[in-house]
Amino acid sequence: MSDEGENRFEDIHVGPPEAGVLEVTLARPEVRNALRTRTLAELAAVLEAAAADDAVRVVLIGGDERAFAAGADVREMAALDAVGALLDERPRHWKAIREFPKPLVAAVRGYALGGGCELMMHADIVVAGAGARLGQPEINLGVIPGAGGTQRLTRAVGKALAMKLVLGGEMLGAAEAQAAGLVSEVVADAEVPERARALARKVAEKSPLALRLAKEAVLAAWETPLSTGLDLERRAFCLLAASDDRREGIAAFLEKRAPAFSGR
Repeated sequence: MSDEGENRFEDIHVGPPEAGVLEVTLARPEVRNALRTRTLAELAAVLEAAAADDAVRVVLIGGDERAFAAGADVREMAALDAVGALLDERPRHWKAIREFPKPLVAAVRGYALGGGCELMMHADIVVAGAGARLGQPEINLGVIPGAGGTQRLTRAVGKALAMKLVLGGEMLGAAEAQAAGLVSEVVADAEVPERARALARKVAEKSPLALRLAKEAVLAAWETPLSTGLDLERRAFCLLAASDDRREGIAAFLEKRAPAFSGR
């Protein structure tokens, strides 16, 4: 990913992989990291490249101290009519983000609203600052969430709370969001970047094969009947039995040393 450096991008900063973690920072502070089409296109391009890069085992996405992302770019959205919305390229970029097969960690401070909340919900692990404010306030603009907010939010927090947030346009604090199952962990705002980075590096130490199949199995629990999910889990478990990583993991455990996973 060294040639994916930040000079190539306008809306995000991308660092080189370190300890298996690729850090991506949303970089439109003048609009609280609002997600315009270019932002999503750049994110999608980075994730597609990271998916094929063995040096990247985890991607960490963050914003700044004021906002993870405060929503979609309202000026850009206002320019779309019905036909423009239908032909919009944004769903294609969201699909690339949704289908990223490796672990995705979000470091959230400040606002994660609208599209920003939807981006956060694409992450597998979310570390939020105590002062973070989360929600889907699109109803206040006479629209509804358009990048999966009504679906992911409902699956994460349940119908009653999702209805309150989507219909009322209210925001949740970080502690409320954690209690509702929307974020994984809450720490002091100043600790978010380092805690998310440490957690991402811990995940990156695991077997890449096991991480990929574990993510696939957990996500399937949202979308399939229990019997189907159990079958998927069992097939993944059996597939890993033939991997070098499983042999290495067991050998390292028995020899009381750290494993050196190869992703094979």
